[in-house]
Amino acid sequence: MRAAPRGPLLWTAGAVALAVSVAIAITIGPADLTVPEVGRVVAAHLGFGAADLTPIRDGIVWELRLPRTLLAAVCGAGLAVCGAVMQSLLRNPLADPFVLGVSSGASTGAVLVVVLGFGGGVLSVSGGAFAGAILSFGLVLLLGLRVGGSTDRVVLSGVAAMQLFSALTSFIVLTSADAETTRGVLFWLLGSLSGATWTDVRVCAAVLAVVLLICLSNARDLDAFAFGQDAAVALGVRVARTRIVLLCATALLTAALVSAAGAIGFVGLVLPHATRALTGPGHLRLLPVSALTGAIFLVWVDTAARTALDPQEVPVGVVTSLIGVPAFVIILHRTSRRGAR
Repeated sequence: MRAAPRGPLLWTAGAVALAVSVAIAITIGPADLTVPEVGRVVAAHLGFGAADLTPIRDGIVWELRLPRTLLAAVCGAGLAVCGAVMQSLLRNPLADPFVLGVSSGASTGAVLVVVLGFGGGVLSVSGGAFAGAILSFGLVLLLGLRVGGSTDRVVLSGVAAMQLFSALTSFIVLTSADAETTRGVLFWLLGSLSGATWTDVRVCAAVLAVVLLICLSNARDLDAFAFGQDAAVALGVRVARTRIVLLCATALLTAALVSAAGAIGFVGLVLPHATRALTGPGHLRLLPVSALTGAIFLVWVDTAARTALDPQEVPVGVVTSLIGVPAFVIILHRTSRRGAR
């Protein structure tokens, strides 16, 4: 068996590929831009020289495309990291960041703000989504701990919360929203990066950095979880503490990402499996490379979503689902074959 490639080589290649992807993705669109022009705009806003471009072209790069592309990279990285952690923590290859009902709670929170005006104009859509996501996770954590705290119980509690908040969202939209509001809500629920701002980028990137450090600090414990809970205890892992810490960390990151971009499915399910083929199962290599592959993937998916049917934009979650469903079928088939052996 071939040894997995060394981590630093993969990290370097991934970082270069991500930087090139971001630079090229920003040039793609109705406005004809070049990579050198993008570089001059970024340098000018960072205090290095002048861009020598019109204010409109400067705004297209700095205010529209760059924050959107960076948010796509952050969301892709975060979802992939959460998926990798959840699959190991729950010992379920089909787990993803939304298994704890966070996305459904976020959807309910966003709909309450948009349709019913909760927050009195003070609470934004992102704020409502974040509050709903945290409320949903709190309910899952409460139910999971009350019934014993095992991974199966936590997952079942997540399924229950998902169904509850999905039903609440549907009820609110059907009874209170007009046609135009319903269309806007649906577009957000399917995942959209069209409203990306620098504030979204800064907040999500900060949360991603903190959560990634937490997950990396528990990487060896995650490796032990692959052998089962009893084996992890025998190896000295504080199972209950590690599970709570990682569940809370991934839920917080998922909540932040969903509040900024909506529910973008299948990234956290498919990308960790693709990354394991490059890195092997060790989480010290898996998690950083998953972040890089997820970021690159979502940058290009979002580019396709905003340009494929120009001037109409396709929700990015629709594109990830179209790509992810066939991959999911392959993963399910391989999982079934392993189980049959």
